[in-house]
Amino acid sequence: MARIARLRYYPVKACAGTEVPAAEVTPAGLAHDRVFQVVAPEGDVLTQRPHPVLASVRPRVLGDRLALSAPGLEDIVVDIRRDTPRRPVSMAAWHGEGVHQGAEAAEWFSDLLGRPAELVRVTPEHQRVTTGETPGTAAFADGHALLVVSESSLDALNARILERGGEPVPMDRFRPNIVLSGWAEPHGEDDARELSAGTAKFGYAGRCVRCKVPMIDQETGAKAGPEPIRTLATYRRDPAGGVVFGMQAAVLRPGQVAVGDAVIVHSWAGPSPSTAAAEPPLTATASRPAESV
Repeated sequence: MARIARLRYYPVKACAGTEVPAAEVTPAGLAHDRVFQVVAPEGDVLTQRPHPVLASVRPRVLGDRLALSAPGLEDIVVDIRRDTPRRPVSMAAWHGEGVHQGAEAAEWFSDLLGRPAELVRVTPEHQRVTTGETPGTAAFADGHALLVVSESSLDALNARILERGGEPVPMDRFRPNIVLSGWAEPHGEDDARELSAGTAKFGYAGRCVRCKVPMIDQETGAKAGPEPIRTLATYRRDPAGGVVFGMQAAVLRPGQVAVGDAVIVHSWAGPSPSTAAAEPPLTATASRPAESV
């Protein structure tokens, strides 16, 4: 039986995550996950893809305040604005509004990135429909409410990287929300279609198509490629293009989850991890956009 090994939410999209022993699961994913994001003044989202230094930002939600720290910048703590003033926000196929978090946060991120930037939060009435095999909603994540990865999937990938003479990569390169332990075979998450843990239930939305973010060191914000994308390309190519790693899920029932919770899979697309082949074939098309940054 799989169990939850790690839980992590990312308060500011593209910035570092916060690991927790337990979490509330909302319809949009783990509480506080990607409820803030950095945008250009015109509203376009700014991510690690063009700005890898964002990975070095350590945000912390402190009740009604948000603390921000990064190497080379003075730490700041700002009051969280939950309703006004509004700013347009454009990301992937979604266009809406965010709540501007003030001049101090905007100046801080502008200094970090060396370009004009602002920080916004989801509005109280935030509405966004995510697609995939199981539709749902999300805050500012690229694709879906949750990204689920098993430890065995990373172990299998790192074994291949080592065979090719490379250095293994840590789990944080993939920025998952839920890490599972207990499955002997890798990529069991690819075939889980409905699963529950604690008092919450999740539904499969699609495999996660990876961009170049996993080639960024999530501790320093420095580019560290070509792994793991180079090795993933040798055995985890999606028929629709790109490479896949991890499963994205929608929330079917909000609730509470904790590290150590048993994960019960109620339905599978294929055999369970205990009977599956070591490398399940990539037969299903991954959902897009899928990278959870």
